Amino acid sequence: MTDHTRRGAARLGAAAGVTTGLVLLARPRQVLDALAPAFPRERRWLVRALGARMLAQHGAVLTRPEPELVRAGAAVDALHAASMLPFLASARYGRAARISAAVALGSAVAGRVLAGSRRRWQSERR
Repeated sequence: MTDHTRRGAARLGAAAGVTTGLVLLARPRQVLDALAPAFPRERRWLVRALGARMLAQHGAVLTRPEPELVRAGAAVDALHAASMLPFLASARYGRAARISAAVALGSAVAGRVLAGSRRRWQSERR
């Protein structure tokens, strides 16, 4: 995969993350109604907070798809997925946690694959 292809793919994934973040910020109730109806409505602020984090993270990658930034975003997504583990079996939070963890894990894996190794990016620039 060339440097140009990696940057394009990183931007495409980041655009999806920005879009998701905007939806979570603007329409948390509708998202919860559709995906996790048992999620407590008084905790809707958590959905907005996740949307803000996604908007900031993926917005940064969209504007500057450098391997270090893509790698850092992948690490943040992996941490988010791990933070969902205690809630996976919860009756109230489980469905939302499983969806959130799956999306974050997918993003983390994609980001790590796209970022590749520093050595690979440096050798392709020569």
